[in-house]
Amino acid sequence: MSIPWLHPRDPESAFPPVDTALRHPDGLLAAGGDLSVTRLLRAYRSGIFPWYETGQPILWWSPDPRTVLLPRAVRIRRSLRKRLRNRPWRVTFDRAFDRTMAACAGPRPYADGTWITPEMLTAYQRLHEAGHAHSVEVWNEEERLIGGLYGVAIGRVFFGESMFSHESDASKVALVHLACHLAAWRYPLIDCQLSSPHVLSLGAVPVTRIEFVTFLGRYCTLEGHPSPWEVDPALDVASWDPSVVGGHGSADGSQT
Repeated sequence: MSIPWLHPRDPESAFPPVDTALRHPDGLLAAGGDLSVTRLLRAYRSGIFPWYETGQPILWWSPDPRTVLLPRAVRIRRSLRKRLRNRPWRVTFDRAFDRTMAACAGPRPYADGTWITPEMLTAYQRLHEAGHAHSVEVWNEEERLIGGLYGVAIGRVFFGESMFSHESDASKVALVHLACHLAAWRYPLIDCQLSSPHVLSLGAVPVTRIEFVTFLGRYCTLEGHPSPWEVDPALDVASWDPSVVGGHGSADGSQT
């Protein structure tokens, strides 16, 4: 196994072509470099993301296939719809990015460690301060943060990174609010990176890497929603039907 090493003091250096990524492990493309805002934005625009654990060098990935979720195809099951209509929780955008990311880095019953290292926490906080990374927060009646997600937005593509729940369905509530707003803002795609039973149950599907990269070349160049993001009180998320496009924009990002 041989992969290129990136120079840590040259954030402008180019990544290798994504079609040179390894098949085993799937998508491993390069190692080294740094987590500067410049390099991270360059990576995401190219269909590449960092993923590594404490004690490892920075590892860069571009798997094939890629798992994506169309906002208009998010799956809202009956129990989740009922929770949305009962409105037991408050949802915000970009109000507690650091706390949301820290919660995503917390211990999980199905994993021994976390890939959200202290260096990653610092790097994505910088992305957030620069207006490129966003969070969705779910608060209970006692104003305790019980769920949420965060990711990176470039142009009209949202690259999901991680989500967490401290109460049942809290992360799903965050995702539905995000998808509803992205549809209204004419964002046609959420990148989920890797497949899992959880994201597949929410409506995510695989696409080939070449399809994904072609998509990025088209939509990352468009103007996105201005930062910081805020919840739009005019959007009725509880009654939103993703299958009905209406004024929420079509699958290719055009207004309908």
